[in-house]
Amino acid sequence: MPQFGLLMFATDYAVSPTVLAREAEAHGFESLFFPEHTHIPASRLSPWPGGRELPKEYWHTHDPFVSLTAAAAVTRDLKVGTGIALVTERDPILMAKQAATLDHLSGGRLLLGVGAGWNAEEMENHGTAYAQRWKILRERILAMRQIWTKEEAEFHGEFVNFDKLWSYPKPVQAGGPPILLGASSTYVYKRIAEYGDGWFPIYQDADRAGASGAVDYAEGIVQTRKAWQAAGREGQPSFSIFGVGPQAVTVEQLLKTGFDRVIFALPPADADTVLPLVEKYANIAHGFN
Repeated sequence: MPQFGLLMFATDYAVSPTVLAREAEAHGFESLFFPEHTHIPASRLSPWPGGRELPKEYWHTHDPFVSLTAAAAVTRDLKVGTGIALVTERDPILMAKQAATLDHLSGGRLLLGVGAGWNAEEMENHGTAYAQRWKILRERILAMRQIWTKEEAEFHGEFVNFDKLWSYPKPVQAGGPPILLGASSTYVYKRIAEYGDGWFPIYQDADRAGASGAVDYAEGIVQTRKAWQAAGREGQPSFSIFGVGPQAVTVEQLLKTGFDRVIFALPPADADTVLPLVEKYANIAHGFN
């Protein structure tokens, strides 16, 4: 059965995470995702992949782990996810602790969508060089998996290095929360097979194709499965897509392509604007269950 979720920039001027989470669960959604940007450099040198003008929600976002904790606290079954967390801007020991704590307190409901980021100046403020972002992301995720799964975790890499340590709580989910990798590059499929659990691209229609052109989602799913098998991974990768609009025909096409989770996009607006859209998306989702 396909799963359906919602994604919204949780901001200081939008409907609160607690109100949205309650409504999402009441309408039968499986999951709720919040994006992340710690800040946006005022220089605005890095071009936004989504267009010319960067929307203001990018520098008004709540911290995702705080807002998702609030969402988890007022729900029972709703999964809470980062969509996406910028691992290149986070200390891996601290992030491992935050993710494990949220997974523990929520009873194993965390989905960890991750990415390397697109804003070079933003990540450089955190000490990450743009050219090294994927190498850094890889080591930090591998290090976090050690912390989540080992009584005495240690990691020795080029960018992450620590001797044996103790860190609790451990996540409820075996192996830690699922890692959903948000990217559509040539290398993403092998990255998923090495240290991820699923593919997590943004939806692009013909009018929203990025600078590199439209993404071939069917081919991406094929390549992910091939890389997964070549890496000797057990089970199957998951396929989630976010940023989907209110068109049932689009949802049908994405499910036929092979996605098992469709995540609808909500604007960062007040309750009077957002909640009717939640109901609209729920009516679409119910048509596929």
